[in-house]
Amino acid sequence: MADRFEFGLDTFGDITIAPDGSLQRQARVLRDVVEEGMLADDLGLDAFGVGEHHRRDFAISAPEVVLAAIAGRTRRILLGSSVTVLSTDDPVRVFERFSTLNAVSNGRAEVILGRGSFTESYPLFGYDLSRYDELFEDKLSLFAELLKGGPVTWTGSTRAPVSGIEVHPPIENGTLRTWVGVGGSPESVVRAARYGLPLTLAIIGGSPRRFRPFVDLYRQTLEKLDRPVLPMAVHSPGHVAATDDQARNELWPHYEVMINRIGGERGWPPATRAQFDREAGLDGALCVGSPETVATKIVQTARLLGLSRFNLKYSAGTLPHSMLMQSIELIATEVAPRVRDAMHD
Repeated sequence: MADRFEFGLDTFGDITIAPDGSLQRQARVLRDVVEEGMLADDLGLDAFGVGEHHRRDFAISAPEVVLAAIAGRTRRILLGSSVTVLSTDDPVRVFERFSTLNAVSNGRAEVILGRGSFTESYPLFGYDLSRYDELFEDKLSLFAELLKGGPVTWTGSTRAPVSGIEVHPPIENGTLRTWVGVGGSPESVVRAARYGLPLTLAIIGGSPRRFRPFVDLYRQTLEKLDRPVLPMAVHSPGHVAATDDQARNELWPHYEVMINRIGGERGWPPATRAQFDREAGLDGALCVGSPETVATKIVQTARLLGLSRFNLKYSAGTLPHSMLMQSIELIATEVAPRVRDAMHD
């Protein structure tokens, strides 16, 4: 575990509602995300992540561009993706973009590589969805070589081989902070350990206890491969307000819209308030409630899984920007200090 427990925020640039009840334009949402990142930095949070999507309900399709805008207006906060869909991108270009971000932010860039929970990028960029696993495995192997620095020679099955290439700009000091994002696949956990990369678990439904076997598998694989202990993080959604009832009542109508929209695409049954309240309980995935409740829940998860960082996805559905800013302030000033103190008792 890290000497200092880290607390981060994540957003996908969820399309929010305006004061008149209309949906905000994506351009306005992107400007709001920059403001949210600036507030997170001002209030002393450790990391700010933005996730890549290619849908009308999420505004962020180019994480590095948004992060660069935030980098120019912040001082200390780490800036990363949550996640970058490596399967439908080129590893060399991804490395170059984040290396550039690392340079302009004075060493504050990081990247979470994953396959993503949506598949719109496959037809958008001309990739065959039937090669889902092959694409990620192949491209991650090239990215892992790029992380070593120096000339790279590599041969794979999904893109042209490279021979003695160098990427520009190179990382100025050390290496690029790189995590592998995993949603619940044992194969993905083993893959992260095999490449010697830190693990981020996306816990977006059900009890965090279900993920303990993945943590054990990750540690056992690292040990078998004679690799050092590596950081682990969790990404989970949530919302913080003055009281538990206020937080749940504020989030529920916006969360319901988001879940039913996605669920309609995937054949899920309609979301219910009872189901939402269970997920917002101490054994559920949603970190929703007062600062004390949310901090207690995060500490419980962090201790159970042996985490070094917790990334709270503070945006959810159409929850308005004003509520997001209020939630960020409570997270930074009341939740994060409680969590850090508890984790170092």
